[in-house]
Amino acid sequence: MKIERLISMIYMLLNHEVVSASELAAKYRVSQRTIYRDIDTICAAGIPVVSYQGVNGGYGVMETYKMDKSLLNSFDIETILTMLKGLSDVFVDEQTMETVRKLQTIRPDGSQAGMALELDSRWSSKETLRQLKSAIKSRKVVYMEYISMKNERTYRTIEPICLIYKNHTWYLYGYCRTRKDTREFRLSRMDNVQVLPEQYHGRHEMPDHRRDAYNRAERPDAAAFDVTIRFSPRALARALDFFNGREKEKSYHADGSMTVTLQLHPPDEGEWLLPVILSFGEEAEIESPETWRNRMRIKLENVLSKYA
Repeated sequence: MKIERLISMIYMLLNHEVVSASELAAKYRVSQRTIYRDIDTICAAGIPVVSYQGVNGGYGVMETYKMDKSLLNSFDIETILTMLKGLSDVFVDEQTMETVRKLQTIRPDGSQAGMALELDSRWSSKETLRQLKSAIKSRKVVYMEYISMKNERTYRTIEPICLIYKNHTWYLYGYCRTRKDTREFRLSRMDNVQVLPEQYHGRHEMPDHRRDAYNRAERPDAAAFDVTIRFSPRALARALDFFNGREKEKSYHADGSMTVTLQLHPPDEGEWLLPVILSFGEEAEIESPETWRNRMRIKLENVLSKYA
């Protein structure tokens, strides 16, 4: 199709100093006369194509129209491209892909960042992600049913601020009119998500997770407590996948097992840990404190009672 040929031709011209009409004709399998007409169409669209005469002549885009390559080095470009491609895989966003194509025009030939970014959306609906992204962009209020940490079905009206991807999970950060405060909502717990016609006009700050993490780490908390867990050699890889970087202390033993100590802050931390340890089965044991060993014992007895 002509429009696809024109778009491809524009990026080819942006990515090369000079391209001859014969090269373009051969690439797109059209006559040189067609290429001349295409160049006229591109110029009419406002893109300044320059004609160079002589043996090595051809067409190119005026240098002042191109992004200055000195603004970003090759690693900068590859890093940005990696992130944008990861986003475009999730959102199938034409604007994001357009940015990718533009950056590729200033990418040095053969450069590679040596990394890839895969934003896992298996546990979140891509359609929900797109709905929320659209609501954020248009500042539309969102209604949803949400399963709370207490396993209660709640009904929330949210002023969405941003989407966050962390710990392999997508979250919506927004102002909850129901709770009258900002909250993070896991997409996996959302149901019946609706973007309402109403626009919100209030201004909300973006979350600063580094600041929050620092404040949490630095605050004196008399209620903070340690939980120590020992993992067998057979559970080492999975335990590292889950706990590495979260631990207060970590040590390895001659038999290949590993001990991890976590510092927890009530009331919002701790409840998630027992189910995680349970998922390791006989390959994990809480060593201390005794109160947590008792909690695990009660939970195991409750599980066993279901199979009595």
